[in-house]
Amino acid sequence: MSGRAPYGLVAVTCAVLMVVLGLLVSGKGLSGPDALADEWVRSTFGEDLLRLLVLPTEAYVLIPVAVLTATLCLLGRRKPEVALTIAGPLVAILANTWVLKPLFGRWKNTWLAYPSGHTVALVAVLTVLVLLARPGVAKAVIAVVGAVALGGVTIGMIGLGYHYLTDVVGGTLFAIAVVCATWTLLTWAARRRAPVPSDG
Repeated sequence: MSGRAPYGLVAVTCAVLMVVLGLLVSGKGLSGPDALADEWVRSTFGEDLLRLLVLPTEAYVLIPVAVLTATLCLLGRRKPEVALTIAGPLVAILANTWVLKPLFGRWKNTWLAYPSGHTVALVAVLTVLVLLARPGVAKAVIAVVGAVALGGVTIGMIGLGYHYLTDVVGGTLFAIAVVCATWTLLTWAARRRAPVPSDG
């Protein structure tokens, strides 16, 4: 896949938006949009459906998807893609857990909530799939299915009291930023290692 698309710009933009949103909600509970989303979800959806909707964020769903993707890339001798599949989600999850959540200090009940770790894990894997898919129908289908899954997960996490809406938005922005930044670095490194064609 081409690394010439402006993934670096996407990464920077998403990271800046995530930081701005984090500063706005840092140390706070419900914001206005959070309250509206919480009220709508709790009055519309039942608990059984909510628990079904959050399933895509579970490790036993995401890890097999990531492993299968990495295996297919490995079989195709696509080393940068293998590295992206592993490093992108892993870096995003670890940085979110150990750096961002303590930094922003937003609590939901007894746990740090911003950015949403569930969302970071899901969106990081989905972003990898979109980046690695061939342009055309496959990429469009993955993007649409991913957007629908994220919408369902958002409803589920709000309804079950796991996160606020803004936690999900922040997690989405951060996951996209990390994966796009990782892909930019990997494609840059691959071009640096590529042999220069001889003029002779």
